[in-house]
Amino acid sequence: MRTITLKNEEETKEFGLQLGREAQKGDVIALIGDLGTGKTALTKYIAKGLGIEETITSPTFTIVQEYHDGRMPLYHFDVYRIGDPDEMFELGYEEYFYGDGVCVIEWADVIEDLIPPEAKTIFIQYGKNEGERIYQCTF
Repeated sequence: MRTITLKNEEETKEFGLQLGREAQKGDVIALIGDLGTGKTALTKYIAKGLGIEETITSPTFTIVQEYHDGRMPLYHFDVYRIGDPDEMFELGYEEYFYGDGVCVIEWADVIEDLIPPEAKTIFIQYGKNEGERIYQCTF
């Protein structure tokens, strides 16, 4: 696992843009971190790196939001409110995880047993200074 310290929003933006530009069909990016650590902000930058121009919002009440205007689809999951893994089966999550797009999953630890072993996992923590974030990445 590698640790990356991002000092501000601009560094977070560059990291997310790079992830989006390098993303491949079938990539699953699992984001784990406390409330307010920037999971949705990172997702917005990944989307921009994919060429998606639509406004990215947290899909808190719909669980998954689909975006199709980039070089490949983005499936943005917020599984915070999942109470039972069966809800993911009802959504047909496997079609998303193993499909033609990129999946970004906020609160991925809630469904950790369903996350593919090859997923890119990012554990996000607050840094010491204002705006700073510590990313522990499995890739």
